[in-house]
Amino acid sequence: MIKTRLTDYFQIEHPILSAPMAFAAGGKLAAAVTNAGALGLIGGAYGDAQWLSHQFEAAQNAPVGCGFITWNLQKALDASPALLDSILERQPRAMFLSFGDPKPFAQTIINANTPLICQVQSVADARRAIDVGANVVVAQGAEAGGHGETRGTMTIVPEVADIIARSSPKTLLCAAGGIADGRGLAAALALGADGVVVGSRLWASEEALVHPNMLAAALEATGDSTIRSSVMDIARELEWPQRYTARVLKNAFIDRWHGDLDGLIANATEQAALWKDAWQRGEVDTANTFVGEATGLIDDVPPVREIIERLVNGAEEHLGRAAGLVVGTGG
Repeated sequence: MIKTRLTDYFQIEHPILSAPMAFAAGGKLAAAVTNAGALGLIGGAYGDAQWLSHQFEAAQNAPVGCGFITWNLQKALDASPALLDSILERQPRAMFLSFGDPKPFAQTIINANTPLICQVQSVADARRAIDVGANVVVAQGAEAGGHGETRGTMTIVPEVADIIARSSPKTLLCAAGGIADGRGLAAALALGADGVVVGSRLWASEEALVHPNMLAAALEATGDSTIRSSVMDIARELEWPQRYTARVLKNAFIDRWHGDLDGLIANATEQAALWKDAWQRGEVDTANTFVGEATGLIDDVPPVREIIERLVNGAEEHLGRAAGLVVGTGG
Protein backbone atom coordinates (compact mmCIF):
# COMPACT_ATOMS: atom_id res chain seq x y z
CA MET A 1 0.00 0.00 0.00
CA ILE A 2 1.21 3.50 -0.85
CA LYS A 3 0.27 6.09 1.74
CA THR A 4 0.56 9.81 0.89
CA ARG A 5 -0.99 13.10 1.95
CA LEU A 6 -3.55 12.57 -0.84
CA THR A 7 -4.73 9.22 0.52
CA ASP A 8 -5.01 10.75 3.99
CA TYR A 9 -6.92 13.80 2.76
CA PHE A 10 -9.54 11.89 0.76
CA GLN A 11 -9.45 8.77 2.96
CA ILE A 12 -8.73 6.53 -0.02
CA GLU A 13 -6.46 3.50 -0.34
CA HIS A 14 -4.50 4.56 -3.41
CA PRO A 15 -3.08 7.97 -4.45
CA ILE A 16 -4.98 7.99 -7.73
CA LEU A 17 -7.73 10.21 -9.11
CA SER A 18 -9.47 9.52 -12.39
CA ALA A 19 -9.48 12.36 -14.89
CA PRO A 20 -13.00 13.77 -15.41
CA MET A 21 -12.76 13.13 -19.15
CA ALA A 22 -15.50 14.73 -21.22
CA PHE A 23 -18.04 12.19 -22.51
CA ALA A 24 -15.87 9.18 -21.50
CA ALA A 25 -15.89 9.52 -17.69
CA GLY A 26 -19.45 8.69 -16.80
CA GLY A 27 -20.88 7.54 -13.50
CA LYS A 28 -20.03 3.89 -14.06
CA LEU A 29 -16.35 4.67 -14.58
CA ALA A 30 -16.17 7.10 -11.65
CA ALA A 31 -17.86 4.63 -9.31
CA ALA A 32 -15.57 1.79 -10.41
CA VAL A 33 -12.51 3.93 -9.64
CA THR A 34 -13.82 4.84 -6.20
CA ASN A 35 -14.83 1.24 -5.48
CA ALA A 36 -11.30 0.15 -6.41
CA GLY A 37 -9.88 2.32 -3.64
CA ALA A 38 -9.03 5.48 -5.58
CA LEU A 39 -11.23 8.53 -6.27
CA GLY A 40 -13.41 8.66 -9.36
CA LEU A 41 -14.70 11.83 -11.01
CA ILE A 42 -17.52 12.27 -13.49
CA GLY A 43 -16.64 14.38 -16.52
CA GLY A 44 -19.10 17.26 -16.39
CA ALA A 45 -17.46 18.71 -19.50
CA TYR A 46 -19.61 21.37 -21.12
CA GLY A 47 -22.34 21.27 -18.48
CA ASP A 48 -25.18 19.14 -19.84
CA ALA A 49 -27.41 19.01 -16.74
CA GLN A 50 -29.51 16.08 -17.95
CA TRP A 51 -26.46 13.99 -18.86
CA LEU A 52 -24.90 14.74 -15.48
CA SER A 53 -28.03 13.69 -13.66
CA HIS A 54 -28.01 10.36 -15.50
CA GLN A 55 -24.33 9.82 -14.70
CA PHE A 56 -24.73 10.49 -11.00
CA GLU A 57 -27.54 7.93 -11.05
CA ALA A 58 -25.21 5.51 -12.84
CA ALA A 59 -22.68 5.98 -10.02
CA GLN A 60 -25.24 4.35 -7.70
CA ASN A 61 -24.41 6.47 -4.65
CA ALA A 62 -20.68 5.77 -4.79
CA PRO A 63 -18.77 8.76 -3.37
CA VAL A 64 -17.47 10.38 -6.55
CA GLY A 65 -16.44 13.85 -7.65
CA CYS A 66 -17.22 15.91 -10.72
CA GLY A 67 -15.21 18.07 -13.11
CA PHE A 68 -15.98 20.96 -15.44
CA ILE A 69 -14.25 22.79 -18.27
CA THR A 70 -13.76 26.10 -16.49
CA TRP A 71 -13.91 28.55 -19.41
CA ASN A 72 -17.26 27.09 -20.45
CA LEU A 73 -18.81 26.85 -16.99
CA GLN A 74 -20.24 30.36 -17.02
CA LYS A 75 -21.89 29.66 -20.38
CA ALA A 76 -23.38 26.50 -18.91
CA LEU A 77 -24.66 28.46 -15.91
CA ASP A 78 -26.22 31.05 -18.20
CA ALA A 79 -28.20 28.24 -19.82
CA SER A 80 -28.85 26.36 -16.58
CA PRO A 81 -28.36 28.69 -13.56
CA ALA A 82 -28.83 25.94 -10.97
CA LEU A 83 -26.23 23.63 -12.54
CA LEU A 84 -23.35 24.13 -10.11
CA ASP A 85 -25.56 24.31 -7.04
CA SER A 86 -27.34 21.13 -8.08
CA ILE A 87 -24.03 19.29 -8.31
CA LEU A 88 -22.83 20.65 -4.97
CA GLU A 89 -26.10 19.58 -3.35
CA ARG A 90 -25.10 16.01 -4.22
CA GLN A 91 -22.11 16.45 -1.90
CA PRO A 92 -19.47 15.33 -4.40
CA ARG A 93 -16.15 14.18 -2.98
CA ALA A 94 -14.45 16.97 -4.95
CA MET A 95 -14.99 19.52 -7.69
CA PHE A 96 -12.36 19.56 -10.42
CA LEU A 97 -11.88 22.70 -12.56
CA SER A 98 -9.54 22.87 -15.52
CA PHE A 99 -8.83 25.20 -18.46
CA GLY A 100 -9.56 28.71 -17.31
CA ASP A 101 -9.65 30.98 -14.28
CA PRO A 102 -11.23 29.15 -11.31
CA LYS A 103 -11.79 32.32 -9.27
CA PRO A 104 -15.43 33.00 -10.31
CA PHE A 105 -16.47 29.57 -8.97
CA ALA A 106 -13.93 28.79 -6.27
CA GLN A 107 -15.65 30.41 -3.32
CA THR A 108 -19.01 28.80 -4.11
CA ILE A 109 -17.32 25.40 -4.07
CA ILE A 110 -15.34 26.14 -0.92
CA ASN A 111 -18.44 27.47 0.86
CA ALA A 112 -20.15 24.14 0.12
CA ASN A 113 -17.35 22.39 2.04
CA THR A 114 -16.37 20.59 -1.14
CA PRO A 115 -12.67 20.05 -1.87
CA LEU A 116 -11.54 22.15 -4.83
CA ILE A 117 -9.15 20.58 -7.34
CA CYS A 118 -7.64 22.88 -9.96
CA GLN A 119 -5.78 21.42 -12.90
CA VAL A 120 -3.10 23.73 -14.28
CA GLN A 121 -0.87 23.81 -17.31
CA SER A 122 1.53 26.61 -16.34
CA VAL A 123 3.27 28.11 -13.32
CA ALA A 124 1.02 31.18 -13.52
CA ASP A 125 -2.02 28.91 -13.41
CA ALA A 126 -0.60 27.08 -10.40
CA ARG A 127 -0.11 30.32 -8.48
CA ARG A 128 -3.67 31.37 -9.37
CA ALA A 129 -5.05 28.04 -8.13
CA ILE A 130 -3.23 28.45 -4.83
CA ASP A 131 -4.47 32.03 -4.49
CA VAL A 132 -8.13 31.04 -4.92
CA GLY A 133 -7.84 28.33 -2.27
CA ALA A 134 -7.49 25.10 -4.22
CA ASN A 135 -7.04 22.13 -1.94
CA VAL A 136 -5.36 20.13 -4.69
CA VAL A 137 -3.38 21.42 -7.66
CA VAL A 138 -2.96 19.10 -10.63
CA ALA A 139 0.09 19.87 -12.76
CA GLN A 140 -0.77 18.57 -16.22
CA GLY A 141 1.89 17.87 -18.83
CA ALA A 142 1.36 18.08 -22.58
CA GLU A 143 1.61 14.29 -22.88
CA ALA A 144 -1.99 14.08 -21.69
CA GLY A 145 -4.85 13.15 -23.96
CA GLY A 146 -7.47 15.77 -24.70
CA HIS A 147 -6.83 19.41 -23.97
CA GLY A 148 -3.71 20.93 -22.50
CA GLU A 149 -0.76 23.12 -23.33
CA THR A 150 2.97 22.68 -23.87
CA ARG A 151 4.80 21.96 -20.61
CA GLY A 152 6.14 18.45 -20.00
CA THR A 153 5.09 16.45 -16.94
CA MET A 154 8.70 15.77 -15.95
CA THR A 155 9.43 19.48 -15.37
CA ILE A 156 6.12 21.12 -14.49
CA VAL A 157 5.43 18.76 -11.57
CA PRO A 158 8.62 19.47 -9.55
CA GLU A 159 8.44 23.18 -10.41
CA VAL A 160 4.91 23.40 -9.02
CA ALA A 161 5.97 21.23 -6.07
CA ASP A 162 8.63 23.80 -5.20
CA ILE A 163 6.12 26.66 -5.45
CA ILE A 164 3.70 24.84 -3.15
CA ALA A 165 6.46 24.05 -0.64
CA ARG A 166 7.43 27.72 -0.46
CA SER A 167 4.04 29.41 -0.52
CA SER A 168 1.29 26.97 0.47
CA PRO A 169 2.65 23.77 2.04
CA LYS A 170 -0.79 22.43 2.97
CA THR A 171 -1.88 22.38 -0.68
CA LEU A 172 -1.70 18.93 -2.24
CA LEU A 173 -0.18 18.21 -5.64
CA CYS A 174 -1.08 15.63 -8.27
CA ALA A 175 0.72 14.90 -11.52
CA ALA A 176 -1.12 14.32 -14.81
CA GLY A 177 -0.05 13.58 -18.35
CA GLY A 178 1.38 10.31 -19.61
CA ILE A 179 0.79 8.31 -16.43
CA ALA A 180 -0.48 4.88 -17.41
CA ASP A 181 1.41 2.30 -15.38
CA GLY A 182 3.28 1.79 -12.13
CA ARG A 183 6.40 3.45 -13.49
CA GLY A 184 4.43 6.65 -14.05
CA LEU A 185 2.93 6.61 -10.57
CA ALA A 186 6.32 5.94 -8.98
CA ALA A 187 7.94 8.69 -11.03
CA ALA A 188 5.25 11.21 -10.09
CA LEU A 189 5.78 10.53 -6.39
CA ALA A 190 9.53 10.89 -6.86
CA LEU A 191 8.95 14.26 -8.55
CA GLY A 192 7.19 15.56 -5.45
CA ALA A 193 3.54 14.80 -6.21
CA ASP A 194 1.17 13.43 -3.57
CA GLY A 195 -0.65 11.38 -6.19
CA VAL A 196 -1.66 11.21 -9.83
CA VAL A 197 -4.58 11.92 -12.12
CA VAL A 198 -4.99 9.12 -14.66
CA GLY A 199 -6.85 9.69 -17.91
CA SER A 200 -5.96 7.63 -20.99
CA ARG A 201 -5.30 4.37 -19.10
CA LEU A 202 -8.77 4.54 -17.48
CA TRP A 203 -10.29 5.75 -20.76
CA ALA A 204 -9.30 2.33 -22.10
CA SER A 205 -11.34 0.39 -19.56
CA GLU A 206 -14.50 -1.68 -19.64
CA GLU A 207 -16.44 0.97 -17.72
CA ALA A 208 -15.57 4.03 -19.83
CA LEU A 209 -18.00 5.50 -22.36
CA VAL A 210 -15.81 5.03 -25.44
CA HIS A 211 -16.74 3.68 -28.89
CA PRO A 212 -15.14 0.26 -29.53
CA ASN A 213 -13.63 1.49 -32.80
CA MET A 214 -11.77 4.23 -30.95
CA LEU A 215 -10.49 1.80 -28.37
CA ALA A 216 -9.27 -0.47 -31.17
CA ALA A 217 -7.47 2.44 -32.82
CA ALA A 218 -5.78 3.38 -29.55
CA LEU A 219 -4.59 -0.18 -28.91
CA GLU A 220 -2.84 -0.21 -32.28
CA ALA A 221 -1.27 3.23 -31.82
CA THR A 222 1.98 4.42 -30.28
CA GLY A 223 2.71 7.75 -28.65
CA ASP A 224 4.09 8.83 -32.03
CA SER A 225 0.59 8.41 -33.47
CA THR A 226 -0.76 11.38 -31.50
CA ILE A 227 -0.81 15.08 -32.29
CA ARG A 228 -1.83 18.30 -30.55
CA SER A 229 -4.26 20.25 -32.70
CA SER A 230 -7.24 22.61 -32.78
CA VAL A 231 -8.84 20.87 -35.75
CA MET A 232 -11.34 18.85 -33.76
CA ASP A 233 -12.53 21.88 -31.78
CA ILE A 234 -13.22 23.82 -34.98
CA ALA A 235 -14.96 20.76 -36.39
CA ARG A 236 -17.13 20.50 -33.28
CA GLU A 237 -17.83 24.25 -33.37
CA LEU A 238 -16.43 24.70 -29.86
CA GLU A 239 -14.85 28.06 -29.04
CA TRP A 240 -11.87 26.83 -27.05
CA PRO A 241 -9.39 29.53 -25.95
CA GLN A 242 -6.46 29.67 -28.36
CA ARG A 243 -3.93 28.70 -25.69
CA TYR A 244 -5.30 25.16 -25.50
CA THR A 245 -4.97 22.39 -28.06
CA ALA A 246 -6.07 18.77 -27.75
CA ARG A 247 -4.04 15.60 -28.11
CA VAL A 248 -5.72 13.02 -30.33
CA LEU A 249 -4.75 10.24 -32.71
CA LYS A 250 -3.72 11.39 -36.14
CA ASN A 251 -6.15 10.49 -38.91
CA ALA A 252 -7.15 11.53 -42.43
CA PHE A 253 -9.21 14.48 -41.13
CA ILE A 254 -6.24 15.84 -39.20
CA ASP A 255 -3.94 15.30 -42.18
CA ARG A 256 -6.29 17.34 -44.36
CA TRP A 257 -6.94 20.27 -42.04
CA HIS A 258 -4.18 20.61 -39.44
CA GLY A 259 -2.15 22.84 -41.75
CA ASP A 260 -5.17 24.71 -43.07
CA LEU A 261 -7.23 25.91 -40.12
CA ASP A 262 -8.48 28.92 -42.09
CA GLY A 263 -9.80 26.58 -44.75
CA LEU A 264 -11.52 24.46 -42.11
CA ILE A 265 -13.11 27.55 -40.58
CA ALA A 266 -14.35 28.61 -44.03
CA ASN A 267 -15.99 25.18 -44.44
CA ALA A 268 -16.96 24.75 -40.80
CA THR A 269 -20.66 24.04 -41.26
CA GLU A 270 -20.13 21.23 -43.77
CA GLN A 271 -17.14 19.74 -41.98
CA ALA A 272 -18.84 19.91 -38.57
CA ALA A 273 -21.71 17.80 -39.89
CA LEU A 274 -19.27 15.23 -41.28
CA TRP A 275 -17.24 15.10 -38.06
CA LYS A 276 -20.24 14.79 -35.73
CA ASP A 277 -21.77 12.03 -37.84
CA ALA A 278 -18.45 10.18 -37.83
CA TRP A 279 -18.22 10.55 -34.04
CA GLN A 280 -21.60 8.91 -33.57
CA ARG A 281 -20.60 6.03 -35.84
CA GLY A 282 -17.10 5.65 -34.41
CA GLU A 283 -15.55 6.30 -37.80
CA VAL A 284 -11.96 6.94 -36.77
CA ASP A 285 -10.62 8.27 -40.08
CA THR A 286 -12.77 11.38 -39.63
CA ALA A 287 -13.71 11.68 -35.96
CA ASN A 288 -10.73 11.99 -33.63
CA THR A 289 -9.81 9.53 -30.92
CA PHE A 290 -9.02 11.55 -27.78
CA VAL A 291 -6.11 9.75 -26.14
CA GLY A 292 -2.69 10.79 -24.91
CA GLU A 293 0.87 9.69 -25.60
CA ALA A 294 0.28 6.93 -23.06
CA THR A 295 -1.63 5.10 -25.80
CA GLY A 296 1.67 3.39 -26.59
CA LEU A 297 1.61 1.85 -23.09
CA ILE A 298 -1.92 0.49 -23.44
CA ASP A 299 -2.53 -2.92 -24.99
CA ASP A 300 -5.82 -4.07 -23.47
CA VAL A 301 -9.18 -2.86 -22.14
CA PRO A 302 -9.61 -4.45 -18.71
CA PRO A 303 -11.94 -3.57 -15.83
CA VAL A 304 -11.02 -0.50 -13.79
CA ARG A 305 -10.18 -2.52 -10.68
CA GLU A 306 -7.51 -4.43 -12.59
CA ILE A 307 -6.02 -1.19 -13.93
CA ILE A 308 -5.80 0.31 -10.44
CA GLU A 309 -4.21 -2.85 -9.06
CA ARG A 310 -1.61 -2.85 -11.83
CA LEU A 311 -0.78 0.81 -11.24
CA VAL A 312 -0.30 0.37 -7.51
CA ASN A 313 1.51 -2.96 -7.64
CA GLY A 314 3.80 -1.68 -10.36
CA ALA A 315 4.57 1.49 -8.43
CA GLU A 316 5.36 -0.45 -5.26
CA GLU A 317 7.74 -2.66 -7.23
CA HIS A 318 9.53 0.26 -8.85
CA LEU A 319 9.74 2.30 -5.67
CA GLY A 320 11.21 -0.71 -3.88
CA ARG A 321 13.69 -1.26 -6.68
CA ALA A 322 14.70 2.41 -6.62
CA ALA A 323 15.26 2.28 -2.87
CA GLY A 324 17.62 -0.64 -3.45
CA LEU A 325 19.81 1.53 -5.66
CA VAL A 326 20.79 3.69 -2.71
CA VAL A 327 23.93 2.34 -1.05
CA GLY A 328 26.03 3.56 1.84
CA THR A 329 28.91 5.87 1.16
CA GLY A 330 31.17 4.07 3.59
CA GLY A 331 33.37 5.76 6.12
